[in-house]
Order: sequence, then structure tokens, then C-alpha cells
Amino acid sequence: MMTTYIQVEFARHFRDGYNLVFALLLPVAMYVLFGNIPSYTDTEIGAGNVKFYLMISMAAYGAAVSTVSIAGTVATETMQGWGRQIALTKMSSASFVGSKMIVAATVAAVSAAIVFGVGALTGATVSQGWIWGVSYLVILAGAMIYACYGIGVGMIFKSESALGLASGLMVFFAFFGNVFMPLDGAMLDAARFTPMYGYVALARYPLLKDMPEGTDMAPDPMWMMATNLVLWAIIFAGFAVIATRKAKARQ
Repeated sequence: MMTTYIQVEFARHFRDGYNLVFALLLPVAMYVLFGNIPSYTDTEIGAGNVKFYLMISMAAYGAAVSTVSIAGTVATETMQGWGRQIALTKMSSASFVGSKMIVAATVAAVSAAIVFGVGALTGATVSQGWIWGVSYLVILAGAMIYACYGIGVGMIFKSESALGLASGLMVFFAFFGNVFMPLDGAMLDAARFTPMYGYVALARYPLLKDMPEGTDMAPDPMWMMATNLVLWAIIFAGFAVIATRKAKARQ
């Protein structure tokens, strides 16, 4: 039954134009817009060029937003009674949530793959081939922590507009998380505490790891980026648990 439900979820989400635009097409459009500025994006940086740097940024953003928008439907569907309908079947709650996570991970993988494919076709380059694969895997693994964030927001605000709010906040997190444009000074110091900073910084690390400390866009120490990612994963997981308990208490 889980396999059947996953197929239904894929069909439903890929018919949703809103999700397609924001999960699949928007990151590509942003990369094409910002990743093809002559005399800037072809500049060498770390083990590749600026195009590769921007490609990673947009792929990570797209994967995270995909995960939020799809995993968050667990909450809204449950609040609208779909959870009771599922309860009448042999499908367990864990299988229901697991199905959502599989769909979210798959759409995130497709979103990131499209950006990577467009990047490869438009001149994003790196000196060592393994950097492509490692960066892609880091993006997919890191994006899954935002599933908890999407579920938490959906449970707190029990309406379909909750997912719009969650996705909108992701834009805010990206701007102030050093994702869309390089920050410096006090803005960069503040960015190190935001939800998307460690996630995207880790995805960029294979590209930037050989840059000397103190140079522009040199990466932070690995432990700092990993700590940011782990702490926000714990915060989002706790948020999802608390929001779910409060939602059940209201019912």
C-alpha cells in the first residue's frame, strides 16, 4: 500500500503547478539569471569557477524548498481529516510520514539535478570531478532537515496557507544565510547563526576547501558549519514534535 500511496503522491504533486514552479523551475531560473554575468561568473574560485559556486547555492535552495513544501503537507492533510482516512487502512502513521519523506527526497533530488544539469551545460566547471558528486549528496542530505520545519509550521498554522508561509520564510533564511549573495562584516557574522548557513556552506566546502584562510569567500572551519547544521536539525526536529503535540491536544 505504501508503494501505491507514493505513486499517488507523485502524480498529485507533479500536477501542482505551484510546487513545480517553486521546487523545480525557480532555482533554475535564478541560476540562469545570476550565473551568466560576463567577466564575473567565469572567474576562478577555489577548485572551480563562480558559476559552480552559484549553481551549488541555487540547487541547495531549491532542494530545501522542495522538501519543505512537500513534507509540510503531512500536517495540513492530517488537520483536514486525511489522517483519519489513512487510519482506516492498513497503512501505519510511520508509513504515511515515510511516504511523504520519500516523495520529498525524490523531488529535492530532481530539483538539484536540474540545476546541476543546467550548470554543466552553461559552463560551471570544477577541477576535480568528485566535487560534483559530493556537493550533490551534501545538498540532498542537508535538505531533509527542512522537512521537520515544514511539518512544524503546518501543524502550528493549520491551513493551506501554512506551506506558503513556510516557503516564504525560506527566502528570508536564504537571503540572510549567505546563500544568494556573499555577505561580509557584521552581516556575515550574523548569518553564521541562521538556518541555511551551515547547510549551504557544507555543500560549497569541496569547492572552496583549498582557499587560504582570510581570503574572500574562504570557508569557515568544518566544525563550525557542521555545528550549525546539527543544531538547526535538532531545533527543527524539536519544533516539529512540540507543534504536533499541541495540534493533537487541540483536537
